[in-house]
Amino acid sequence: MLKPMLQPLAKLTLLVSLGALLAACGQQEPVEKAVRPAMFVQPEPVGGVQETYPGEVRARYEPELAFRIAGKVARRLVEVGERVKKDQPLAELNAEDVSLRLQAAQAQLAAAEADLNLARSERDRYGKLVSRQLVSRSQFENAENIYKAAAARAKQMRAELDVAKNQSDYAVLRAGSDGVIARRLVESGQVVNAGQTVFTLATDGEREVAINLPEQGIEAFKLGQEVGVELWTKPGVRFIGKLRELAPAADPVTRTYAARVAFLDNKVPVELGQSARVYFLVGDDASIGVPLSAVSAEDGAAFVYVLDQATSTVKKTAVRVGIFGERQVPVLEGLSAADFVVAAGVQLLRDGQKVKPVDRANRPLSVVAEE
Repeated sequence: MLKPMLQPLAKLTLLVSLGALLAACGQQEPVEKAVRPAMFVQPEPVGGVQETYPGEVRARYEPELAFRIAGKVARRLVEVGERVKKDQPLAELNAEDVSLRLQAAQAQLAAAEADLNLARSERDRYGKLVSRQLVSRSQFENAENIYKAAAARAKQMRAELDVAKNQSDYAVLRAGSDGVIARRLVESGQVVNAGQTVFTLATDGEREVAINLPEQGIEAFKLGQEVGVELWTKPGVRFIGKLRELAPAADPVTRTYAARVAFLDNKVPVELGQSARVYFLVGDDASIGVPLSAVSAEDGAAFVYVLDQATSTVKKTAVRVGIFGERQVPVLEGLSAADFVVAAGVQLLRDGQKVKPVDRANRPLSVVAEE
């Protein structure tokens, strides 16, 4: 009889024990979230960063040649790549209309000179008559005025004849100097306007390298800056040049700045159209740099995460950077050499986040001790 009575008591004791155990578990403190480790580095002094840009050898002077009068192109006398001499004919317009204008000017001049001769004879005759008082003074003055008008008309016709002769010469397009035809923009039979480009002439003399510089960090490039130039036909051989010309505005399509690099030695053996590489050294010895992985951007503005030594938290810090190198980015503003910067994983952090700072060897940073 005792055994059946003990069974309910045992069950009650088990339930009380389970309840006490669950209550004890509920009273334990919650486990704190683990602090994320972050690798920090200090900015390092960097010298100039070498940047390379492709280019093409061009003539320093490339005038665009055009007819000074409108007309139909009758003949094209040269081809692209052909070497020409100064005053050599390059193309001709149909000279029929020009010839007719020249003939008309000659006829008008002949008529004006005939009127001048008649006016001169009348003036001389009235001069004799007025001296004998056979005509009035006013009649002589009228003859004198007619003579002056005829003389002015003849002078005008001579000038118009000279213009017609010039236009006859303008029907032939000639080279302004020795050089090579770089471009041809018209064909025989085409009607052109005055001033419309027909050829581009690459004149003999100085050669340059035409390049395009990126919009980012354009302030690092200065006129007169020394550069290295390497021709594809002479690998490993660098010639010294300088940045001679830099466009004041970016191209609206490519968003790059057109630039010209001149050789310091005018005897460099280069040919038009050769490919080249131009080496720039940007930055200075006072610059500091951080790894590429340390820099991120938001809304076009670069930033890094800097360690707050007092709270072991990271602070999002805006910086101004220079031209990106192969491994480092020059930081021009926003950092000092004493700062500690997150070297990698910046996309996993947020401003004000608490971190466990470590170095590249995964050793804890003792920032306060180092100070």
